Amino acid sequence: MSFARRPLRQVPFTTVATPEIGRKPHRSRLEAEILKEVLLTPEGYEKLTHELDVLRTEKRREVADRIRVAREFGDIAENAEYDDAKNEQAMLEHKIAQLEERLLSARVIDVDDVDTSVVSVGSVVRLRDVDAKETVKYHIVGSAEANPAEFKLSNESPVGRAILGHKKGETVEVLTPRGSKIKFKIMEISAA
Repeated sequence: MSFARRPLRQVPFTTVATPEIGRKPHRSRLEAEILKEVLLTPEGYEKLTHELDVLRTEKRREVADRIRVAREFGDIAENAEYDDAKNEQAMLEHKIAQLEERLLSARVIDVDDVDTSVVSVGSVVRLRDVDAKETVKYHIVGSAEANPAEFKLSNESPVGRAILGHKKGETVEVLTPRGSKIKFKIMEISAA
C-alpha cells in the first residue's frame, strides 16, 4: 500500500539530561502530537480543504462585520456584543489554525493502492458480530474523518485497531471501552 506523502514541518528538539546516557535530544508530548500524521482519504482531504476555505473567507468576513457593527454601539469596554464578536473571532482563528495543522501533516491515501487482502485504512470492511448475528459495513478511515453515524470507523478506535492487518474469514475479539468483549468475523474486504 502506498501513500501520497506531504512534507512534515520540523519541530525543534529540546535537550534532556539522563544519568545513563547523558544529554540526548527529546521531543515533548506536545511537539510529538504536532507531528502526528493525519491519514485522510481524498474525499476527506477535499472536505477539510473546502471547510478551511469557507472559514478563511465567508466566516472571517461575517465575524469582521459583527465586530464592525458592535463597535458602532459605543464604548468598547462595556460592550457585550463586541466581546462576543471578539471571542467568536478568537475561536474562528483557532479552528483555522487546527485545520491548517491537520492539512499540513496530512497523508492522503491513494484508494487505487489499498490492499484488499488485509484490512487497512481506505478499506471497506463487512463485519459480522458473532454473538448478535448482525452484519455491518464500515469504511476504515483516519481519526480526522471518523463518523460512526456514516459508518466511517477510525483506525484508532477499538474496533479499527483490532481489525487492522487481519484477513477475510478471520475472527477478531474487540475489547470495548465498557470492558466487554465482542467477536467480529471479517466477511469481506474491498477498496473504498
